[in-house]
Amino acid sequence: MGALLDIQKLSVDFQTKHGLLTAITEVTFSIQPGETVCLVGESGSGKTVTSKAIMRLIEHEQGRITEGSVLLSGQDVAKLPEAELRRIRGKRVAMVFQEPMAAFDPVFTIGQQIAETIVRHERVGKREAWERGVQLLKRVGIPEAELRMKQYPGELSGGMLQRAMIAVALSCGPELLIADEPTTALDVTIQAQILQLLQELKREFGMSILLITHDLGIAAEIADRVIVMYAGQIVEQGVTEELFAQPLHPYTRGLLQSAAPLDSVRGSRLYAIKGSIPSLAALPTGCLFHPRCEHATDRCRAEAPPLDHRGDREVACWHVDSVVEAAVDGHSASGAVIHEVAAKRQTSIRLIEEDPADSGQNVKQPGVSSPSPSSDVLFEAVNLHKYYPLKRKSLTAPRSYVRAVDDVSFTIRKNETFGLVGESGSGKSTLGRVLLQLEEATSGKIHFQGTELTSLSAAELRPLRREMQVIFQDPYGSLSPRWTVGDSIAEPLKVHGALSAAECKERAAELLQLVGLDAASVNKYPHEFSGGQRQRIGIARAIALNPSFILADEAVSALDVSVQAQVVNLLQDLQQKLGLTYLFIAHGLQIVRHISDRIGVMYLGKLVEIAPSEELFLRPAHPYTRLLIDSIPHSVPGQRRDTPLLQGEIPSPSNPPSGCRFHTRCPFATARCREEQPALLPLDKDRYVACHYSLV
Repeated sequence: MGALLDIQKLSVDFQTKHGLLTAITEVTFSIQPGETVCLVGESGSGKTVTSKAIMRLIEHEQGRITEGSVLLSGQDVAKLPEAELRRIRGKRVAMVFQEPMAAFDPVFTIGQQIAETIVRHERVGKREAWERGVQLLKRVGIPEAELRMKQYPGELSGGMLQRAMIAVALSCGPELLIADEPTTALDVTIQAQILQLLQELKREFGMSILLITHDLGIAAEIADRVIVMYAGQIVEQGVTEELFAQPLHPYTRGLLQSAAPLDSVRGSRLYAIKGSIPSLAALPTGCLFHPRCEHATDRCRAEAPPLDHRGDREVACWHVDSVVEAAVDGHSASGAVIHEVAAKRQTSIRLIEEDPADSGQNVKQPGVSSPSPSSDVLFEAVNLHKYYPLKRKSLTAPRSYVRAVDDVSFTIRKNETFGLVGESGSGKSTLGRVLLQLEEATSGKIHFQGTELTSLSAAELRPLRREMQVIFQDPYGSLSPRWTVGDSIAEPLKVHGALSAAECKERAAELLQLVGLDAASVNKYPHEFSGGQRQRIGIARAIALNPSFILADEAVSALDVSVQAQVVNLLQDLQQKLGLTYLFIAHGLQIVRHISDRIGVMYLGKLVEIAPSEELFLRPAHPYTRLLIDSIPHSVPGQRRDTPLLQGEIPSPSNPPSGCRFHTRCPFATARCREEQPALLPLDKDRYVACHYSLV
């Protein structure tokens, strides 16, 4: 059987204000019917451009195919007229985009947009198209499909919107589904559901899938073959199991080493590929990877290696034997990545009977709900609430609230990293902002270094602000594009009147050096830096006033795995040098485990578990924690999940369930769970859990 998709020596140029820019060069690969192929690599490697070139969407972005062919069942898409392309897009090849909100038109309902696609390609009536749309939404796991069809994109959660995007893509039964980072912005639980859904739909519809991702765990779980791209070129491709077991290219090996495994030594330095991916406007000579490669020689700097066959694999490297020897000598990337913690965390979960209370087992007695304050405590939150009032439907209607943070008590100790995990909508970021008094608490108390923050005025808070700083998720959005990075870093110094203008600039240069950037970069602007470099600038700004506490709110979530490792190492180094305390919020559980001393798990405004990092992952006590950990993609290719996924999505915080808020999704819920809300109570040393029937 011939290939469904056969790409030969594909090159793509983009027209820019500085002239033509070559985005991908001589890309060659194929996809067989029913096969899943993953394109992996850092941002800027050419993955998305390659996928868009298949459907010739690049022509809407000033791009064009300059060389090569894109054969879809033998038909060269690169040479088709626009009218024929429109018949292929959506019908034979469909695409799921990374940002579904950007892919949907906000002024039309979900149903209108699904039905439009079906009518255009299938030549059926609107009623039949609507009914088919309802069935598709049901098939992709969206509840109340009839209602969702009538809703607008802004009314759906991120997970539902991604499922709706998949429904649109499947509406005409495509032969090839292209999924561009479909789970990057999603929680680990929703990510697991989407991956499982894609695998089920692939079998059901007999599709092939081209999946673009920078998460190697996803590639290991779902891909038949993996293609590694770097700076617009393919540097390695092969069967997933073989590529993970023995990477042949140093870049592939570096990517695998950079991923934080679940059995890494907590707090140790993560492996990180030095430097960053080069700009397409200033590519190095010879092998494009040589400036970052530990195996580089003069030949690498002078001559670009071709993509050659090595058995069933293809690799572009002059020193494959050296890479393999390094792996054999004990430096194998897969040794760090493919170890599984699953065997360690096979805690037995008892299936709770409907009413076990009569047995008298596991019934906790009343006790304290948070660790007792001590001399080493930096932050203490006591019965903290943050409610947002909703607009009344009428003057007589009762007032309702979004309960973003609902009776939370915990402590953060000096010089520790307290990790905070949970799905989107659980209240993590709100809790962080309230702790720093960036938002006023509805009720409760916050003590910082013994001072109660909630009773202070804005003027009284100001001297304490220099002790509490923030690293934001989006460094580009937090830096003014009109200011040089030196001005942005120096701003807090000027606000607090610490130094003169000249001293501020000198201090900004010192801070840039401290975070691993060139001091001469003080006069550059944010757009002149990569994402990882901008995050380093955000860190430099956060430490400018020598604070004692930093809130890192999803500070590494949007970064590539290699850059993520660099930033995590930097945060750990700065903590040791400056004596910092972190509240580290993230949805990447492996990173949270690696960097955190203790971890709090939030669900729907409440803390449901607090535990030392290792203990939490080895012996999760709350069913929600256990299901979060089980949702992490396996890093062993071909290994399937042996535990059920966390189903559904987090309920609305404006109308939380009665009793235990997790009972609507908990496989072990009983009548007691539905009626009685569990308190956060001591489990053992330094451990707390809010569950009537804890798992340990």
